[in-house]
Amino acid sequence: QVQLVESGGGLVQPGGSLRLSCAASGSIFSIYAMGWYRQAPGKQREFVARITSGNSTNYADSVKGRFTISRDNAKNTVHLQMNSLKSEDTAVYFCYSLSESRHGLAAQIGNSWGQGTQVTVSS
Repeated sequence: QVQLVESGGGLVQPGGSLRLSCAASGSIFSIYAMGWYRQAPGKQREFVARITSGNSTNYADSVKGRFTISRDNAKNTVHLQMNSLKSEDTAVYFCYSLSESRHGLAAQIGNSWGQGTQVTVSS
């Protein structure tokens, strides 16, 4: 199985920036995609960004032009650079991966999720 640990969340003023990181560990054979979802109070979880093994990227319309996702394959890490932050970006951000890893004695392809990191944008 894959373990994901997020870091970089915190409190920032509107217009400020944060950089989130997510490191994957475990018996990983291949990572096909990594990305981020977020969930604000009273709202459903929503897609934010993803990056594939081929470096193809996708962004939600609400963050396009402000957020940039990148990856470091050697470290099994994905980053989310968040600029021009708005109050509506306030949420718990969850990292996910689509990967092939060892599950017990078998290799399996599946999704893994991090524990989440809080991002609060407020003056």
